[in-house]
Amino acid sequence: MNRVIDVDASVAAVDAIGDLFRQSMRRLASAVSIVACESDGEWFGLSATSVTSLSMEPPSLLVCLNITASLTPMMIEGKSFSVNLLDRRHQHVSNAFGSSSLRAERFRDGDWELSERGVPVMAEAVASVECDVGRLIEYGSHIIVIGEVRHVRIGEGVDPLIYCNGKYQ
Repeated sequence: MNRVIDVDASVAAVDAIGDLFRQSMRRLASAVSIVACESDGEWFGLSATSVTSLSMEPPSLLVCLNITASLTPMMIEGKSFSVNLLDRRHQHVSNAFGSSSLRAERFRDGDWELSERGVPVMAEAVASVECDVGRLIEYGSHIIVIGEVRHVRIGEGVDPLIYCNGKYQ
């Protein structure tokens, strides 16, 4: 049986809406990607599910990052970045990039290399999309990065890693 909770924003507390919204978005299945960049010889990256295509003319995508994420300052600096779509067998890679305690291990798993454009890319990803920062939009606790697509690598197979309701699918 479906449980329906209807909250009137004008009556309910903002905290209640936030909690219900968080619960509803956990039910939205999303592909898992690693967003990565290089700055002064150091590689940075994080696991992300808030990635989507934006436009084909010009080719572009959106990445939504928490303002406190370690990658955010590089996006503000305008560093080129990659979005690497993970395969189902890359759950351990997503875990490493999603945990601050595993930060030192992030680029040890997966076949990472520096592209000709100087961006870390995962060679065995379902696809890797290299972008330049086109625009940044700050909204609430997040920053929306519009990436202008500059290079695309397509992997061999398509068996994407999906995240839904707090676990991999």
